Amino acid sequence: MSMNVRRLLTAVPLGFLLLAAPPAADAQPTAYNLKYSTGQTVQPVFEGWSRNPDGSFTMHFGYFNRNFVEEVHVPVGPDNHFDPGELDSGQPTFFHPRAQRRVFSVRVPSDFGDRRLVWNLTTQGQTLRAIGWLEATWQTAARSAGGRRLSEEAARNRAPAIAVDTLPEATVQSEVTLSARVTDDGLPVVRDIDPADRAPGNNDPPTLQPDPDDPEPPRNVPSVPDRRGTGRQEPRVRGLRVSWIVWRGPANVSFDPAATVAVEDGQAVVQATFTVPGDYVLRAEANDNLLTTEHDVAITVR
Repeated sequence: MSMNVRRLLTAVPLGFLLLAAPPAADAQPTAYNLKYSTGQTVQPVFEGWSRNPDGSFTMHFGYFNRNFVEEVHVPVGPDNHFDPGELDSGQPTFFHPRAQRRVFSVRVPSDFGDRRLVWNLTTQGQTLRAIGWLEATWQTAARSAGGRRLSEEAARNRAPAIAVDTLPEATVQSEVTLSARVTDDGLPVVRDIDPADRAPGNNDPPTLQPDPDDPEPPRNVPSVPDRRGTGRQEPRVRGLRVSWIVWRGPANVSFDPAATVAVEDGQAVVQATFTVPGDYVLRAEANDNLLTTEHDVAITVR
């Protein structure tokens, strides 16, 4: 268990642009605008580094699963490792669909210099890499607000603390109670503003639309799980909350009543159900709307 950015502009006559632009109706699918449910690669991503008080550095990584539906499992080993150093540097082995930003970090010593830290990941027969290095333009702040100055309240905020009670073993199709104890400073204060409905974006799964002349709706539409593995898009929970994801393991896990639950009286409780035996690491993320604290739980499912 563990706690823990040039575009070249060329002036051209407007008439040429109007003539050159093809009608929208003639647009054809390309490799850049097709959405795939399955069969695509996972790209590891280096997302910058930060400086630690003791002089060491922390490199931050995420990944981009090009599938909209398929969840990919790649155990630590020849197909999922870091170089140089330890093969196992805390990277995930279960890859949820689409972009997952800054999901883990690796600490390197103060004398790391101009060396490179490479995350190698092989999926669909292709080895893709994320190359971490201490280039100055890649330095990130430990705490930021999207490039904006932190408010006084945000600057005073401290991350929540989390501890989890659980059993080290479980059986297939049986429920395991995951009880998280969370403490927080009450910041930031939750305002009574209802979030607007999220507009469709690049992370939305492909959908099938019927032809105008087709009286029947599309068939065999895949069931698209969200990142939390519930098979449905869950309502957004505001305020102090705990979210669960599969960090390592051979399959996704269902959480009831939801993968993200509000903290009430210092606790957040869910039931986890496994469908595939194996060794799992479930990650609990305690979030106060600004800062997140993670806690990993290892469970063997028989």
